[in-house]
Amino acid sequence: MPAPSSAEPAKTLTVPEAGMIYYRLSRNASYQAAARGEIPTIKIGKLLRVPVAAMEQRLADACRAGKTP
Repeated sequence: MPAPSSAEPAKTLTVPEAGMIYYRLSRNASYQAAARGEIPTIKIGKLLRVPVAAMEQRLADACRAGKTP
């Protein structure tokens, strides 16, 4: 399977990246939100990653429900 090209968007983000991009959170606040389940995460070995699709779905669900994520 070929490696993804740099033009292809990443399918996962680090917890601090996701916190900053989606919520403008600091590194520590991002990890705290992930621990509370407010940022969806998956574990890959020792790494904690945020699937972009899960994050987008969480925000879409919150918007449909009229809630603030």
